[in-house]
Amino acid sequence: MIICSAGLQACLAAAAAQPAARPSRIISLVPAATEMLYAIGAGPRVVAVSSYDKYPPEVTKLPNVGALIDPNVERVLSLKPDLVVVYGSQTDLKRQLARARIAVFDYRHAGLADITRTIRELGVRTGDQPAADTLASRIDRDLDGIRAKVRPLTKPRTLLVFGRERLALRGIYASGGVGFLHDMLETAGGINVFADAKVQSVQISTEQVLAKRPDVILETRAANSAFPTGDRQAELDVWSALSSVPAVRNHRVLFLFDDRIVVPGPRVAEGTLAMAKALHPEAFR
Repeated sequence: MIICSAGLQACLAAAAAQPAARPSRIISLVPAATEMLYAIGAGPRVVAVSSYDKYPPEVTKLPNVGALIDPNVERVLSLKPDLVVVYGSQTDLKRQLARARIAVFDYRHAGLADITRTIRELGVRTGDQPAADTLASRIDRDLDGIRAKVRPLTKPRTLLVFGRERLALRGIYASGGVGFLHDMLETAGGINVFADAKVQSVQISTEQVLAKRPDVILETRAANSAFPTGDRQAELDVWSALSSVPAVRNHRVLFLFDDRIVVPGPRVAEGTLAMAKALHPEAFR
């Protein structure tokens, strides 16, 4: 307990200097953060997760409390957490948790470097700093190793697609020039054809694909979104309508359905390596 007689500002500064108590009941509404918690050794203290959490496998046995747009506040409160990991945009939820005097860890999607920064910050907050620092350093080393491997290679101009309508070239969403997917693509030895769009995602038309003329079209999704086996060739054939695009003409439309790519968590170096192997198979034989 801090007893202050030097004024409000001094009291606040003294309080800020005190380490937060090590949480014993953690709820995570962010799949990437859930993976981080387990990877740094805080998994046994996680008591609930979001409805989208699938990894590590043991989280499927935990209660789920909704997700980004539909958090179940009553259930969260009933589980008596002492730390809740939330998205930065969940302002209403954060307000309700503050009223209940429940601490939050504010998570925000950003670039590749922010993943290891978040791991370190989460480790400090949960009392697992040594393990978090070790994990973050290993990820940084692995990413540096990938960069070194692809550095001398020719970088293909790549369209990184993470969403479109099934069996159609409509509703195409691609990586813009900021964010972890863009950073992973560059680390893996590709050049993002939409690097000039300074947003994380862009909805594009077939006319824009024709104009950009990518050497590679790389489609990525979560593993549970993979095309059924019988649809894979049909989905490839959809791109044949753009036969003048080098990626289509040279049969370099690639599918990578891999959670390690689309979840910005502790497996991100593995996801980046998978991307690098797809772009530069000759370098990883």
